[in-house]
Amino acid sequence: MSESVFVTVPEHVAIIMDGNGRWAKQRGLPRTMGHRKGVEAVRETVRAAGAAGIKYLTLFAFSSENWRRPEAEVSDLLGLLKAFIRRDLAELHRQNVRIKVIGDRHSLRSDILGLLLEAEETTKDNTALTLVIAFNYGSRDEISRAVASLARDVEAGRLRAQDITPSLINARLDTAGIPDPDLIIRTSGEERLSNFLLWQAAYSEFIFIPEYWPDFSPEIFRQALEKFASRDRRFGGLSSQAAAVGT
Repeated sequence: MSESVFVTVPEHVAIIMDGNGRWAKQRGLPRTMGHRKGVEAVRETVRAAGAAGIKYLTLFAFSSENWRRPEAEVSDLLGLLKAFIRRDLAELHRQNVRIKVIGDRHSLRSDILGLLLEAEETTKDNTALTLVIAFNYGSRDEISRAVASLARDVEAGRLRAQDITPSLINARLDTAGIPDPDLIIRTSGEERLSNFLLWQAAYSEFIFIPEYWPDFSPEIFRQALEKFASRDRRFGGLSSQAAAVGT
């Protein structure tokens, strides 16, 4: 996938990787096989994003609500995350990929947290694609933590309530320093955000595709990027065509 293929390449693409379990069920396989196949799709997507010239790729890996799933499935998901980092970290580092993790870290097991911190530390100086892994992430929780942080500053006299702005809230989010996503893709045909990047998605373009995540290929990714390139993003103002003719 070449950057030159697209008129407009999004700086930041976020993906809700949905449908692993249904992919497996269609084939008479255990749900765990869907998750394992989904890891392969992650690898292909990271390579394709880098080749397209995308600067930030955010993947919704594990939500704060996913802990409600059966214990065996949660254990398998955590095992896959650990295996992905252990197996792929060196290769991502060689590719100059920087890893950033967003989500609530306070309740994570020490083995998981240690791996995530190692991935961030190892790749912190890399300058190509930034791979943002949303793990134990929920947008309402993220916003609540940001607001609580500001409230503590107000209580301590370090900040006046009237000085709180959207920019100040943005700086307290897990995604501080990361541009808002230009494009959010969700697989499996579902058309909702599911508590993902609610604040950051204010002006994102959305593309919902029918394929389950394990079937997400570089070609499907390319088609989504082409569709994004055809969108007229107005951000509340006039379209570029209308502004050009003064309408």
